[in-house]
Amino acid sequence: MKVTVIDYGLSNLLSVRHAFAHFGAETLLTSDPADVLAAEKLVLPGVGAFKDGMDGLARLGLIEPIRQKAAAGTPLLGICLGMQMLFDESEEFGLHKGLGLIPGRVVKIPDTDVDGHPQKVPHISWDPLYPGGGRTDFSGTALAALKPGEECYFIHSYEAKPVRDEDRLADTVYGGREICAAASHGSVLGCQFHPEKSGEVGLRIIEEFLKTAAEK
Repeated sequence: MKVTVIDYGLSNLLSVRHAFAHFGAETLLTSDPADVLAAEKLVLPGVGAFKDGMDGLARLGLIEPIRQKAAAGTPLLGICLGMQMLFDESEEFGLHKGLGLIPGRVVKIPDTDVDGHPQKVPHISWDPLYPGGGRTDFSGTALAALKPGEECYFIHSYEAKPVRDEDRLADTVYGGREICAAASHGSVLGCQFHPEKSGEVGLRIIEEFLKTAAEK
């Protein structure tokens, strides 16, 4: 089993590759558009600013290959910044266009909680995942191996706001507000948290992604 991991200069590549290797998956680390177009499964990791990430993809000629693969139904997992870039646009340091694979926008996490008290941004903590989009559990989704309330590791200052409620797979709560923790549209899955740094819970998500990808 081979997973193509996209390297555009802003990625936590080592931990991602180790997580997939845990299940015997071979990872191809690449910046080559031809490799992306030939991929059976794609991972778009990332840390840093939205604009820098999109500029890196554009500089390497990776934007259209990623869009083509998503349109063709190739399984694609976006992690942290990689998830945010799946959306239409972000307000981080100005308004910047994303990949447009999940309808919605990325906005800053408020500096105050629902009671008006200051809260730390970035949001850095282990927090529970709850079913989103009106779901009562994670069955039938990419998070099917999880139970509501299991925790994953978050570190981010911006949050995604999907347009379609059905694209919202999981939420977490920070400062009394729901934050989209995972979103999916077609064959595209985004995790705002880091599954590769979330212990056994994160590994179950990666395993489920590999299972789903293998069925395609």
